[in-house]
Amino acid sequence: VQLQASGGGLVQAGGSLRLSCVASGFIFQIRAMMWYRQAPGKQRELVATVTSGGSPNYADSVKGRFTISRDNAKSTVYLQMSSLKNEDTGVYYCNTRLGIDYWGKGTQVTVSS
Repeated sequence: VQLQASGGGLVQAGGSLRLSCVASGFIFQIRAMMWYRQAPGKQRELVATVTSGGSPNYADSVKGRFTISRDNAKSTVYLQMSSLKNEDTGVYYCNTRLGIDYWGKGTQVTVSS
């Protein structure tokens, strides 16, 4: 199983970024996919989930600002982030569970004021 996240970067508060995670090594279309993030000195937290059927769910802190989606033909999950805040800064990881958790390498998102 491989999860390759990309799309992070430095952005000003109020800006937008789109993260992508390309998956391989498992049957992507039947698995829920998640985005987590970890801020410096904090525990990793769940940001958004998309079910195999495409239904999203979000942490309260990102509702209305982030959108998770998936393209099964490309085995890719996306996280569109808008109205970014300083507290969105962190390393963002995509994740799936196949009995155990699989994690991608992570992509850094830094929001500056």
